[in-house]
Amino acid sequence: MTLVPLPAFADNYIWMLQDGRNAIVVDPGDAAPVFEALQRDNLQLAAILVTHHHADHTGGVAALHEATGAPVFGPARERIPEPFTPLAHGDRADVLGLRFEIIDVPGHTAGHIAYFLPANAINTSAGDLAPLVFCGDTLFSGGCGRLFEGTPAQMLASLDALSALPGSTRVCCTHEYTLANLRFAHAVEPGNADLAQYTAQCEALRARGEPTLPSQLATERRINPFLRSRESTVRLAVQAHAGLSAHAPETEVFAALRQWKNDFR
Repeated sequence: MTLVPLPAFADNYIWMLQDGRNAIVVDPGDAAPVFEALQRDNLQLAAILVTHHHADHTGGVAALHEATGAPVFGPARERIPEPFTPLAHGDRADVLGLRFEIIDVPGHTAGHIAYFLPANAINTSAGDLAPLVFCGDTLFSGGCGRLFEGTPAQMLASLDALSALPGSTRVCCTHEYTLANLRFAHAVEPGNADLAQYTAQCEALRARGEPTLPSQLATERRINPFLRSRESTVRLAVQAHAGLSAHAPETEVFAALRQWKNDFR
C-alpha cells in the first residue's frame, strides 16, 4: 500500500492510498487530480474519506462518486455530499482490508473527524512502515487550523487526542502551510533547536519542489507550538505577547496563542 499526496488548488493535498489496483482518497476538494491519478496508474477508486465539510475538501466528492460508485465516508455531524456513511468517535471504517479508527476532533469545524490507521502495514513512497492519521485541517505541521466553528477548549482537546497517538504516526495534513507555520513557531520559541533543524529540512524539501508532508507526530510534539502550549517556553512567550497573568488557564493561553497566529505577519 503506497501513500501519495496529490496536489490540488494552491496548497491542498488530496491523500491517496493505493495498492496497484485499488485506491482510497481523502478530502478530494477537486476531482480532476484524482481522475488523472486513477487513469495514469490504472486504479479503481474503492472509497472516499472526508474529514470535514469545507468545499476545498468536498468539492470533488459528488463527481468521483457518480463516476466510480465509490462509497463515501464522512463526519456524522456535518453536511457531506450524499450518499455517505456517517462516522463519529469510536466508529470504524473498513476499506481494502484496512480498519480506520475515527477520532472526533472539533475546533476547525464543529463535527470534524480524523481517520487513524494503527496497523504498521502501510508501505509509503519512502518505503517506511508506520501508522498514519488523516487529520484534515485540525493539525498542520507546525500549526493547527483556525477556529471557524469550535472553541479553543475543543481544539485543545482535539490536539491532545491526536498528540496521544504513537510518535511514529505519519501526520497527513491537507495543506502545504508548513514554512509559514514554522516562521510563527520561531517567533514563539526562538531557542528551540529541534525547530531550527526541522525548518532547514522543510526549506530544503520545498526548494526541490517536494512536499513537507507527511510529518511525524514525534516531530510535531517537539516543534509545534499548538501541541506545546503547556510547555513553559511557549506559555511564557504567550503570556508576554498577550499580557496574560502567570495563572491564566491553559485554554486561555491556547486561545491567545491561536489569536497571535491569526494576527502574525
